Amino acid sequence: MIWTETGPTRSKARFFENRRLLSLVLAGALVWSVASIDWGAGVVHTGGARALKDFVLALFPPELSPAFLRIALIASWQTVAYAVASITLAVIIGLPLGVVASGTLAQSSRSRIAAVAGVRFLLAAMRSIHELVWAVLFVTAFGLSSLTIILAIAIPYAGILGRIYSDLFNDVPEEPLRALRSAGASPLRVFLYGRLPIMLGDLLSYSFYRFECAIRAAAIMSFVGIRGLGYEIQLSLNDLLFSEVWTLLLFLVALVLLVDYWSTRVRRSLAT
Repeated sequence: MIWTETGPTRSKARFFENRRLLSLVLAGALVWSVASIDWGAGVVHTGGARALKDFVLALFPPELSPAFLRIALIASWQTVAYAVASITLAVIIGLPLGVVASGTLAQSSRSRIAAVAGVRFLLAAMRSIHELVWAVLFVTAFGLSSLTIILAIAIPYAGILGRIYSDLFNDVPEEPLRALRSAGASPLRVFLYGRLPIMLGDLLSYSFYRFECAIRAAAIMSFVGIRGLGYEIQLSLNDLLFSEVWTLLLFLVALVLLVDYWSTRVRRSLAT
């Protein structure tokens, strides 16, 4: 017997999928946000145009002295080290939580509902707090240390990765999984030989994207006082050395481009 969705449930689903309603809600939110701005309080700084001009002109050329390039390289290395440690810990935490949150290994419907609800609540709590807030909390426990940055980035990123991983595992087509089940495979074997290989490319792609975000987050975290690109950018900004700021920003862009290139190479190797 084939069950179809009818009645109030179907109407409710259509209500939330109505594109016109969604467009009206978004337009209303935009109008409300614009109307809430105090436009009479001096939105534009009077000397902002000149400051912006000085900042843009400092790019031609940026600071390229050997001594400062050495500082930028050391700061970049520190930022990458924080990002690698953070994303590694985030994957270690987020992957098993994502598997549980997907409910693919549950033996019964009752245990599936309990596990999915509990773990998804945990993942939501982890990612709902911004990494800067986590950093402030961990500074009180660990001080201005590398562990503070790593944990502050890893915890919310683990919540994000766990949620995305669970959705990817649930989006696997049922045809290949049905063939494994008909052969007598257990839920664990179905996951290891079915869901995981099929979604491996998407998992890696999103993980690399979060790695790029971790590099940016690690740079921002340096503003709390720990050495890195953000710390050096803050020092240069305080001294109004915009050419040095541009050099550090270009290093940050280069790091992101390198990760993007690495991600592309890995995904192409999996496709061949």
